[in-house]
Amino acid sequence: MRIAIDTGGTFTDCVWFQDRELRLLKVFSTPRDPSQAIANALKKIPHTGPLVLLHGTTVGTNTLLQRKGARVALVTTRGFEDSIEIGRQARPHLYDFFFDRIPPLVAENMRFGISERTSPEGYVAASPTAAELRHLLVDLRRKRPQAIAVSLLFSFVNPKNEQLVAAALQRLRLPLSVSHQILPEFREYERASTVVVNAYLQPALQRYLERLQQRAKAAAHGRSSKVFVMQSSGGIAALSAAAREPVRTVLSGPAGGVVGAAAMARRSGLARILAFDMGGTSTDVSLVDSAPRAASEGEVAGLPVRVPMLDIHTVGAGGGSLARFDAAGALRVGPESAGADPGPICYGRGSQPTVTDANLLLGRLLPEQFLGGSFTLDLARTVRTVAQWLRKAGSPMAAEQFALGVIRVVNATMEKAIRVVSVERGYDPREFTLVAFGGAGGLHACELAAALSIPRVLVPAMPGALSAFGILASDVVKDYSRTVLWQVHGDRLATTQLASMKNEFAAFELLARKQFKAEGWGEPRRFESSLDLRYQGQGYELNIPMRSVRGGEFLAAFHREHYRRYGYSQPGTTVEVVTLRLRALLPQAMPKAQPPQAPAPHAVAYAQVNLTGRRLRTLIIDRRALVPGRRYSGPAVVCEYSATTAIPPGMRFWVDASGNLLIACRG
Repeated sequence: MRIAIDTGGTFTDCVWFQDRELRLLKVFSTPRDPSQAIANALKKIPHTGPLVLLHGTTVGTNTLLQRKGARVALVTTRGFEDSIEIGRQARPHLYDFFFDRIPPLVAENMRFGISERTSPEGYVAASPTAAELRHLLVDLRRKRPQAIAVSLLFSFVNPKNEQLVAAALQRLRLPLSVSHQILPEFREYERASTVVVNAYLQPALQRYLERLQQRAKAAAHGRSSKVFVMQSSGGIAALSAAAREPVRTVLSGPAGGVVGAAAMARRSGLARILAFDMGGTSTDVSLVDSAPRAASEGEVAGLPVRVPMLDIHTVGAGGGSLARFDAAGALRVGPESAGADPGPICYGRGSQPTVTDANLLLGRLLPEQFLGGSFTLDLARTVRTVAQWLRKAGSPMAAEQFALGVIRVVNATMEKAIRVVSVERGYDPREFTLVAFGGAGGLHACELAAALSIPRVLVPAMPGALSAFGILASDVVKDYSRTVLWQVHGDRLATTQLASMKNEFAAFELLARKQFKAEGWGEPRRFESSLDLRYQGQGYELNIPMRSVRGGEFLAAFHREHYRRYGYSQPGTTVEVVTLRLRALLPQAMPKAQPPQAPAPHAVAYAQVNLTGRRLRTLIIDRRALVPGRRYSGPAVVCEYSATTAIPPGMRFWVDASGNLLIACRG
């Protein structure tokens, strides 16, 4: 049995196929040890035979955010020890003279320089001596690091010196992250930062994955069990690969959501979507134009990370986001969250209002319908506690007025996030469909679509566990890259450049086949090559997919993409091929699900719900009772096990043949 598990801030979601039917289970997360929630879930899932876990984890992200990683030592070229702290000197807030810079993950006394130098062309001008390497080992033993990162200048061109240093450091028997293995690309600061993040996460991820493997083995009752981990790039990897390069898992859970959203939208014939994942702690948004695209760089917890990751923008706005009044009396929501412990007030233990409590006060959440009736929200406690909290805060607002304010504030935060991935990148949101998922996505999607003039909202089946479904549907993926820095004069590559490119891609494919075989996957089925290109003199690149290495098709595609992204292009200007990239994929077979369940009896009712600023008589309907193809009109609240969808007046909605809930936000 293949079980996909996505660990969130409030709930841990499990999705699996049983008797050709897609099943779902949600259990409360256990932040102190996320593997405990997984063990709790596995006890409730009936299974026999071998067990395969596909896991999307937040352990790496949380370790970075909370600064609870390993004590890391950095070994680099002498004279570059402080580049990890100097960075790019880019000010995050241009006119703020008092901002606090995010400190590096490596303390000053844990940075070690070594005498070596490789030229930009790959010529080894100086190598570390045996005596210097022995001295380095002595210094490192004295400092007692828990992991070591090695990042030497120009190792991406010629790794010989880095291999010498890494071979000497093997004697320490510590987790070792080496830049030419993890990121053979230029820009020494970003490369060093990525390798340091990998070293910082290694011990924590290794311990966690070992515990998870033990729990999976126990749950399999002596039968075989395997664990695979979702990567930030949107593909799964073997547990050993994830433990070796945990930096590739820092956006593990959100990546599953994007993959799942794209897969569900395709079933309804929609290729251009804005994925909107609102969970308990945060909201993740991403733009998909035909297929999810992986960016080659990103930032996590304020630190640059240059590994392939789906282009996801995250804001601290979720169902558990806490409301408060600031010093000026303005209402703020998030980024702090109640999480799973203590959780929102309506869960029975929280004491500070959250977005979930606001939706409950407005009638958009129904106490008896939460989690299919398996968990009842405490409305009386919420009304009482929020009123007491408002009095203590000195606010004259009534509870319902306050709840409306909370929704408007959190919606503004999420609307801005959607604009970041669409309008700010040259896309018109009016040409896309908003795919809403996560436990809270359906409660806010229609209001966001109206604010951004998005014509349609799609709420997929099992929206509260779509990230887990995306993990279940993900392919096996490995990414390879190397910086080359070639100048292209004219409209095509030179003969020598073309030959070198073919050789590089052939080497990538050979390495991919070797690694896939070593991990027991067999042969990769598909290879996707791309190039990072820029005009000569520019500092950053655009990634352009390659259909063929012949001719200059990719140059024409680069000019078009540059025009779309920045509003201009410069055909005839020298173009630089900066980095070659190859993605190797092995698609995973998905069982064909059975048709939707029969309509639920007695699933229709009416209640007074505040969807527009005042309470209106609103249709309350179980999603299973929606007849495919039949058109319904708002106001309505559609309930299901994993989520609730709020539909304002004037909007029409229906379930299509694929089981997706579609909402027309115009007319």
